[in-house]
Amino acid sequence: MAGPIYHAPTGGHPPQSELLTGRAVFTTAYAVIPKGVMRDIVTSALPFWDKTRCWVLSRPLSGFAETFSQYIMEVRPGGGSFRPEPEAAAEGALFVMEGELTIGLGGAAQRLQPGGYAWLPPASDWTASNAGAAPARFHWIRKRYEKVDGLDVPPPLFRNERDVVPVAMPGTDGRWTTSRFVDPDDLRHDMHVTVVSFEPGAVIPFAETHVMEHGLYVLEGKAVYRLNQDWVEVEAGDYMWLRAFCPQACYAGGPGRFRYLLYKDVNRHMKLSAGAGSGLPA
Repeated sequence: MAGPIYHAPTGGHPPQSELLTGRAVFTTAYAVIPKGVMRDIVTSALPFWDKTRCWVLSRPLSGFAETFSQYIMEVRPGGGSFRPEPEAAAEGALFVMEGELTIGLGGAAQRLQPGGYAWLPPASDWTASNAGAAPARFHWIRKRYEKVDGLDVPPPLFRNERDVVPVAMPGTDGRWTTSRFVDPDDLRHDMHVTVVSFEPGAVIPFAETHVMEHGLYVLEGKAVYRLNQDWVEVEAGDYMWLRAFCPQACYAGGPGRFRYLLYKDVNRHMKLSAGAGSGLPA
């Protein structure tokens, strides 16, 4: 079987002769940001990040998804940051698609290559740098960590997808699998980031309807995804953003594997007091 593929945006602009028609959509239940709109003009620079730009894919919005923000970062050779995270309460998850990224933490350095994953606790004073010869392109997911009395904050975690054994979903003969970077029974963690894979013809055979918010970035392949009441075609480089309780299902039509990076919030009680959402401030 071929190794993992990680599609990453490179920016640019379409020619003036290209038709305007596209697949981007924002509804009250979900949004689709296709790869064709991740152009130079929509990137942002960030304070204290050198030789860096980012595509902001999601952010907390009142009445929509509230728990997280997600960026695609592009750090050129020699770039990075000694002050990457401005909010001490924020945990972070990084997933490298192209190039290499070195994370400094506690006096040690961890080099992440494609498929590399890092979970960084709040107030951990990490740094990021690109000592390679090519741009480093990676996801950065940020969430306000929800501390629970009696549970310790988990330590930093560094892994690579290649070293994670995929877990087959029950009754699928291995055609639908999930690569989990964190033990799902570890209640210290309040978010999961996984890689979900489907072989051609595999399906999510029911409309998942649940409280978890989602960010789904397609790493490889194509599929038809059911979002609320709509079937939407998606392909490598597209991003889907789902609010809580948005029904969802999937059919992976092929010809190759369909894989995506998935974020969801987990393992915490629902806040009952007014204005007690757990997302980062807008």
